[in-house]
Amino acid sequence: MDTTASSPETEGTVETRGIEPVPDEERHGRVRELFPTWVAANISVLLLTMGASLVVFNGLNFWQVLVVALIAAAVSFGLTGLLSVTGKWGGAPGLMLSRATFGVRGNYFPGMILWVARFGWETINAVTGAFALLTVLKLLFGIQSNDFLTVLTLFAFVATTFLVSGLGRKALNVCNKWSTYLFGIFSVLVLVYLIAKMDWQQVFSQKAGDTAMMIAGIGTIAAGGISWIPSGPDFTRYLPHAASGKKIVATTVSGAGLVMVPMVLMGAVMSSRTPDLAKASDPVAFLGDVLPTWLAVPYLVTAVVGMLLINSLSMYSAGFTAQTMGVKLPRPLAVSINAAISLVGGAFMMLVATSFISQFIAFLTLLAVSFSAWVGVYAIDMLRRSRRTVRYDAEGLMDTSRGGRYWYAGGFCWQALTAWGVALAIGLCLTKVEWFAGPLAGTWLGTHGLGWAVTIVIAAVVFAVLPTPRENVPAKGDAAPEPIPAGR
Repeated sequence: MDTTASSPETEGTVETRGIEPVPDEERHGRVRELFPTWVAANISVLLLTMGASLVVFNGLNFWQVLVVALIAAAVSFGLTGLLSVTGKWGGAPGLMLSRATFGVRGNYFPGMILWVARFGWETINAVTGAFALLTVLKLLFGIQSNDFLTVLTLFAFVATTFLVSGLGRKALNVCNKWSTYLFGIFSVLVLVYLIAKMDWQQVFSQKAGDTAMMIAGIGTIAAGGISWIPSGPDFTRYLPHAASGKKIVATTVSGAGLVMVPMVLMGAVMSSRTPDLAKASDPVAFLGDVLPTWLAVPYLVTAVVGMLLINSLSMYSAGFTAQTMGVKLPRPLAVSINAAISLVGGAFMMLVATSFISQFIAFLTLLAVSFSAWVGVYAIDMLRRSRRTVRYDAEGLMDTSRGGRYWYAGGFCWQALTAWGVALAIGLCLTKVEWFAGPLAGTWLGTHGLGWAVTIVIAAVVFAVLPTPRENVPAKGDAAPEPIPAGR
């Protein structure tokens, strides 16, 4: 049996529960609590840079950027919300529920890739947060950055992220709520300023770009949302079984889209004044040129808080991922591994690497493909479980011994792993980034940046046509049937 700590969540601010499923009597969450969570998950000035890249690199105009942002938000966070429903079914983190899909040993393979991907995402957010702090110091006090100050701000950001992530779900919900209010206020002020000061004739005179570049842009913007999909159940596991699945999806999409779409559009508008924005090594300093100091400083400060919360949410889930991978450590210590890697990787990017945005786009592209293989398989497994009375067996999820419910064959569900591996390989063959190009990257699907979408479809189709996996039902019989409420 898995011996990871299983103490219940306390009523205070520090969460002590680990990867074990949440019992029904502790399921006091509300669907509306997801709204500020997904708003906070998208409070990142990187969305401004990504919006600018759609204009500078993809050659899109304002209206095309709007369409790209809307579709990307709906698709990526629609999938996030949909697969989040499994959290209320099983009461466990996403990578824990994934044991039921891939087997207790087979889950290590996709889990390892997802864990490594989290390191990269957290490192990029840490770097962006540190750059924002350096920009604030320059605007307020005229302090120029140097290697020592760079490392110091990076360490401060990562350390604060680590502390906040250790507080758990309840404290994060409170932080997300107030961060949403503050960032919303200053975003409106920035929007009003742009409306008043920008040359809108220049903005709207931009010629329309190719449809191919629009499709590729959707993949780039959607990659951030796709990276949240395995973490979705982490934030719905405290919801009661009766919570509405439709409301979970709607709340997730609306919360993310409320920030994602305006931020991408603002970045596109700003690019008309700072055309080098998408090529800058520092993705944040441009705000000091576009906005007056009285607005740039508070906006950057609230953005730093937002990015800190994004990383806190990611580290919160990363702790579960590490425990699911068999790391025999309490969640705070497991999270510390991510923090240390973010610190080292961030120092490299800020002190050694020369181009931030090119590395970021390459990372997003590979991230989308690597997560998409898991998404396709998990989605089919979810569809099959939706027809069952017992969706997940809590004891079976924790049982890593031979003969456990999700042991399958030697601990591996060969059907799920086959679908995952085939889809991942084909997806990478269709992918092209600055330093890597797959053999199929020159095809229509590859040039349109659809490797991630193809990966999802192939994973789902292959898993669907293979023989349905058979769980090892314990001799004592199945678990007590779970009543299926109206909010399935």
